[in-house]
Amino acid sequence: MSNLPETPTHRFIPNASEDVREMLATIGVRAIEDLFASIPADVKIDRLLDVPGPWSEIETRRWFGQLASRNKTAVDHATFLGGGAYAHYQPACIDQLLLRAEFLTSYTPYQPEVSQGTLQSIFEYQTHQSMLTGLDVANASLYDGSTALCEAVLLAERLVKNKTKVVIAKSVHPQYTETVRTYVQNLGIEIVEVGWTSDGRVDGEALRQACTADVFAVAIQSPNFLGVVEDYDAITAATAAVTKIAVVAEATSLGILTPPGEHGFDICVGEGQAWGVPTQFGGPYVGFMVVRDALKRYMPGRLVGETVDVDGRRAYVLTLATREQHIRRGKATSNICSNEALIALAANMYLSLMGKEGLREVATQCLQKAAYLRQKLSAIASVTLPFAGPTYNEFVVRTPFPAAGILGDLEHEKILGGIPLAQFYPGHDNDFLVAVTELNTREQIDHYAAALSAAISRKRR
Repeated sequence: MSNLPETPTHRFIPNASEDVREMLATIGVRAIEDLFASIPADVKIDRLLDVPGPWSEIETRRWFGQLASRNKTAVDHATFLGGGAYAHYQPACIDQLLLRAEFLTSYTPYQPEVSQGTLQSIFEYQTHQSMLTGLDVANASLYDGSTALCEAVLLAERLVKNKTKVVIAKSVHPQYTETVRTYVQNLGIEIVEVGWTSDGRVDGEALRQACTADVFAVAIQSPNFLGVVEDYDAITAATAAVTKIAVVAEATSLGILTPPGEHGFDICVGEGQAWGVPTQFGGPYVGFMVVRDALKRYMPGRLVGETVDVDGRRAYVLTLATREQHIRRGKATSNICSNEALIALAANMYLSLMGKEGLREVATQCLQKAAYLRQKLSAIASVTLPFAGPTYNEFVVRTPFPAAGILGDLEHEKILGGIPLAQFYPGHDNDFLVAVTELNTREQIDHYAAALSAAISRKRR
């Protein structure tokens, strides 16, 4: 340790003093402290932490544990948060299996002869996606739901010429739409948004009128961001001449709802976080994309296929990999250089462990528990549920008071009560989005209803 810089600030940098001086001189900085000059002085700690002791490791851990317990986390609250990230049960074996070195340290399986396990997992993941969405071909996964929608829009644009508009329902997750806007802002593609009617479903007549001759695709989310299940058949009838993209942000809904492929949709994309992936501070998640067979060569990323080797044994290979390092950059259908293979593996494990009956059970519990909460809340004076359309596990609640204040009151009761809609839709100051999953108990739901009623009563005084 004698060759390390001696000041406490430097003691964890594994470089010799001369190495540090050389690196600092190269970038034109006098001292390591200067690298942190942009941090305001009033938030810097310029002293050693006041940790009692000396203690054994056991005593130290106990003290820090007590200190950490003063922070309130989602574990300490009943959570009813949704809006694209959902608290579902993750079987314990998933995390443990993900730690296996052959999965955790693997990268893109360019050499199939040494990557059969990884390729098989990806193939199974693709198969699950096809079965759940009712479409023919899935790719190996994408980054998340928002970028999956972006890739679907770009795929649809590649199918046509001289069409420059994509129609996106306003009830698609607003952050997804904003991500698409970022992707296409310099590509000459215009986004046309279509609102919803009083039941929370997309306005069918407005959708029909928006699908003019220069529109190449329409994107609809179901259940949508308001929690309402869309009428896929009505949408298909209103958009017969364009590529139809179905967006699924709550993936467990596919365990009980008829898949979009059975309603004439050409592409289904979405977020797979609900399949056994923790919310983990917003990511990493995993996006999915499934298309009709005729569109498979336009898909981004890669596809794994099943074949046989020279001895007739089952084998897995990269069947299609239309990526920029494989073919001419100008011909690539996407610049995605990697994918969420490890998170896709977690989703694959979850789907394999749950099976058809397990997925249906999860979806049924979400549906029934959300219906129970809706019933409890609708019985509270001055609480309304503004959208009458059918819902799955998520719905909008309206009170006479700003949502931010109401949700703050619920948080004092250790309830994370929902997401204020005003941050996404101006004018909806009193509305908030509530989600229920299989993890919410009857006691939590009853507590939620009682706490909301009490919060409203206090504000009326």
